Amino acid sequence: MMYNKFYKIMVCLLLVGFAGQTRASSHREAPLIANDPLADNVDLYAFKSPERPNNIIFIATYVPMQLPQGGPNYYGFGTNIRYEIHVDNNAGAPGDELIYRLTFKSKNEDPTTFFNIRLGKQNLKMTYTLEVSTNGGNTFIPIITNGFVPPNNIGQRSTPNYDDYLRRAVITGATGIRAFVGPVDDPFFVDLGRYF
Repeated sequence: MMYNKFYKIMVCLLLVGFAGQTRASSHREAPLIANDPLADNVDLYAFKSPERPNNIIFIATYVPMQLPQGGPNYYGFGTNIRYEIHVDNNAGAPGDELIYRLTFKSKNEDPTTFFNIRLGKQNLKMTYTLEVSTNGGNTFIPIITNGFVPPNNIGQRSTPNYDDYLRRAVITGATGIRAFVGPVDDPFFVDLGRYF
């Protein structure tokens, strides 16, 4: 019973660190993960929803140091990576009570070009599956399948009506969980040169 109740109050968000008009998060502190930016978990936030105090919001950011001038092809999520958020509600018991797992698939609808987006058409489309485990990762239950990942917002010419992409990307899953998975600004700044 606690399992079902917990799901009804959970809200989950996953974000790729990407900057539209500002600079992106500057996390590059872990030497080994710096070699695999698609798997680099930059930050994880967990907090109560200001509008719904019984809901918990998770925000996980990935792929640091991506800037608007880094195009025309931007990073996406890795199709050979399992992105997971582990939740331990009982510190006295071993293991995690909940594990959220996201896996991704991509489809190139126009292999004649290397552009992800061309002439207002999204050539490289990405979808995800969100699953949850309540038994320490032994089994996973799908919550969202074929979830829509919006493209990077690179301007009106390439991504017109971007708000439509964003609306399609907010998905309510089978357990009532709401998820957004896609690129957004990550306005985290630190002057690393000054500190090192």
